[in-house]
Order: sequence, then structure tokens, then C-alpha cells
Amino acid sequence: MTFTRRSLTLALAAAPLAGPAFGQAAPQAPLAAADQALVDRAVAYLEGLTEAKARFAQTDARGRTTTGQLFLKRPGKARFAYDPPSGLLVVSDGGVVSVQDARLKTFDSYPLAATPLSLFLARTIRLDRGVAVTRVARMADGFAITARDGRKETAGTITLTFTDAPLALAGWTVTDAQSRPTRVQLIGLERASGLDRDLFVLKDPRPKNVGRGKV
Repeated sequence: MTFTRRSLTLALAAAPLAGPAFGQAAPQAPLAAADQALVDRAVAYLEGLTEAKARFAQTDARGRTTTGQLFLKRPGKARFAYDPPSGLLVVSDGGVVSVQDARLKTFDSYPLAATPLSLFLARTIRLDRGVAVTRVARMADGFAITARDGRKETAGTITLTFTDAPLALAGWTVTDAQSRPTRVQLIGLERASGLDRDLFVLKDPRPKNVGRGKV
């Protein structure tokens, strides 16, 4: 099924989790010891996930789903190659997230720090600065951690979901200010090594005289 640009930007490129406050100190109520232990466990896992690949399925608030291939190379790099007929390619090169839509012939870019990807692509993952953990939920086969902008300058949340045995990132859900969720489910996530650097390079294919800008 088709996939809207709004769903894409919510889930990957313009989600309202991070903004000017990301990376700055943000006061928050301390978590219960058991919840903090799960957060610490998740952070240690993510920081150890240096290279990985997986299939993914992304579902927007209307229930429309699209699929593709994901490659991760921490810190900072990711590639989401959407299956046809989507025509979408999302690449983080470590500083900028670029979004290419081959069908619409558009190309947009966003600072990585202003996207939900920065939450788990950073070299050092901190869930006590700039973001506030609002909920730690336990499930039969794992747990989920929900976070938001710690200074409340932007709206929305992101929820990272983990399986427990073995510990693995299962996906994430971005919920916007109107409580509309976009879910990314990872399928068959596995560690990788020696991923090609070119996977994380995406240049604007349009002629230089074509207007360029951010959405």
C-alpha cells in the first residue's frame, strides 16, 4: 500500500521529539529503581549495536503499511530503503537526514539532532538530557520506553520497544501532537559488520538550478 510523506516525516525525519532542547539538561522526576534498570539496560544495548540490518514494516495512523530494508551504523548513520512502489529513500549520514522521493522528484533534508533517529544513533546515548522518560512499560516478551522533549518546547513522543530474550530493539512508535501514531516494526534485526560506506551517502539528484529547501 502507499505511504504518505507526512507519515514518513513523522516516523523518521521531522518527528516532534527532538528540537532545540535536545542534548541540554532537562529536569525530570526520577524513575523507580526497576524502571531505571530497564532504561540502563536498553542504553547499554543500543550503544553496543554498532552495525545492524533488518527488514522493517511501517504503519501510519490510518493503518497503511509499507516495507523496506534498514541498515544502521552507529554513531549517526542509517539507511531506510523503501520497497516499490514507494519510491522513498531515507539516509542519515551522521549529521543530516536526507529524504528522496523518486516518484515526486523531491529531496528534503533535516538535522539528525531534530529527528527521532538521534535518540539511538548518538555516539553516547543519554535519556537524562534533553529528553524525559515518561513511561517504562513491561510486556510479556519485553518492555517499552516512552520519551518526550524534556523542556516541552515541542509536542509528541517516541516509544522504543525491546524484546527481552534475547534483548533486541523491536521497533519504535512516534506519536504526534494530535496523538496520531506511526509505528516502525523491525523484522529479523541482526548485527552486521563492514557495511559499505556508500549506503549512508545520499546526494541531491536534482539539477543545481532547481529550488532546494527544507520542508
